[in-house]
Amino acid sequence: MIRTSLAILAAAGLSLVQPAFGQSDDKTLGTVHFETSCNPEAQKLFDRGMLYQHSFWYRASQREFEGVLKADPQCGIADWGIALSLLWNPHTPPPAKNLAEGAAALAKAKSIGAKTQRERDYIDALSAMYADYDKVDHRTRMLAYTKAMEQLAQRYPDDDEAQIYYALALNTSASPSDKTYANQLKGAAILEVIAKRQPQHPGVAHYLIHLYDYPAIADKGLEAARRYAKIAPAAAHAQHMPSHIFTRVGYWKESIASNVESVRVAKAARESSDELHAMDYLVYAYLQLGQDDKAKAVIDEMNTVQGFAETFVAGPYAMAASPARYAVERGDWKAAAELQVRPGPLANVQAITYFARALGAARSGNPEAAKDDIAKLGELRDKLRDAKDAYWSEQVDIQQQVASAWVLDAEGKHDDALKAMSAAADAEDRTEKHPVTPGVPKPARELYGEMLLEHGDAKEALAAFEATLKKEPNRLGAYVGAAKAADSAGDKAKARDYYEKIVAIADGADTSRTEIADARAYLKNP
Repeated sequence: MIRTSLAILAAAGLSLVQPAFGQSDDKTLGTVHFETSCNPEAQKLFDRGMLYQHSFWYRASQREFEGVLKADPQCGIADWGIALSLLWNPHTPPPAKNLAEGAAALAKAKSIGAKTQRERDYIDALSAMYADYDKVDHRTRMLAYTKAMEQLAQRYPDDDEAQIYYALALNTSASPSDKTYANQLKGAAILEVIAKRQPQHPGVAHYLIHLYDYPAIADKGLEAARRYAKIAPAAAHAQHMPSHIFTRVGYWKESIASNVESVRVAKAARESSDELHAMDYLVYAYLQLGQDDKAKAVIDEMNTVQGFAETFVAGPYAMAASPARYAVERGDWKAAAELQVRPGPLANVQAITYFARALGAARSGNPEAAKDDIAKLGELRDKLRDAKDAYWSEQVDIQQQVASAWVLDAEGKHDDALKAMSAAADAEDRTEKHPVTPGVPKPARELYGEMLLEHGDAKEALAAFEATLKKEPNRLGAYVGAAKAADSAGDKAKARDYYEKIVAIADGADTSRTEIADARAYLKNP
């Protein structure tokens, strides 16, 4: 599947740069200059490290910063770069080992010293992210770091790097329940100005995508999305990131092209976590087009990927989420119930499989089996709460609510089931998806629509499906549900409109997707 897609991309004339790890031509990574007081050779290496860092290529950036210290052992800001690299993706807590190593790097930076107050201030600001890391939870430290970066940005208003990292911190510290997106829009306003001044800066385009990666404001990120891949064609993350926006606006073919290229670049660079992350987005996009065979081929390929860290969420999440979404999106409830839980240390990752199993068991008529998996979800939620992981504990709680609602339905308690499912959908609507995922296996609001439709409430079901589509445009399952609900409600014009959308979006769907054939048959009737 991937080889075929690559051939198409090559024919289209898209970049097929194949860098070795840490050996990309700087021109294929963008342009960054971070002024330091280090010697000229060290300065050149430092800028190169920042090129990698701004595209979340952490192993490469850390290696470059270590090279800076070899070129100039008195360059204390290089240890700041090492500590920054060890945080990995700032949207997720880094492994404990990284925190210990990063704290040691910052202590070394302070010991070596920095020749300018600005460099000392950068070191002090990042120290807020590491302070008492073994006692204070990640979010509290992130908020402290954001405050420190705000002060740094105010102190150096003409320093673009300070402004850029402050904008990124505004995003990573934003509350997932803030639907005004105040932090995100504030950060984006900072970066949009810098983008005009530094159009080839990889971090500016990259972080704009993250800042706009929300349904209500995603269309604002299309320009940055289309620009970032061209700025840094040698970075796997730069090829993948446009698909965050493409997914939010339902541009499935563009998302596929983006992630096919990302997979290829990540594989060439031996970056397994990036490879798997892009593959999960690929699976999601293929399923929205009804191209199940291609989605399955990606999953099969994922099972051959090795070398990713089990303690860093991107790789393990993809390995758990893709098989779950493959079963759930297709309504293969028996397969969902039989999914095997991958062993691993991350509670939020294991929860994905237990959720799919519980939902599958309940919807295939085995509520008792579902209850065992629901109990496991409760244990994982409590484990995350004890770890003060508010976001993921809430997500697992929502998963438990959804699965419990379908158990009630399977037991014939239909009114209670609908009430519980409505509450779960409301809870999910109040939060946001995490950047590690293109989306949940199936939105709670869409599942609520399916339950309503099964019980003959077509009008309310249509409202649920349309609400899903407003938040998650061009979801195939929501279009199918909306078409059926509109038809059952007697709104033939609206039903026809949705059936036309199904055929348009999934014209190349596999023949096993009977709902596409049903849509074509419906449209043949006058």
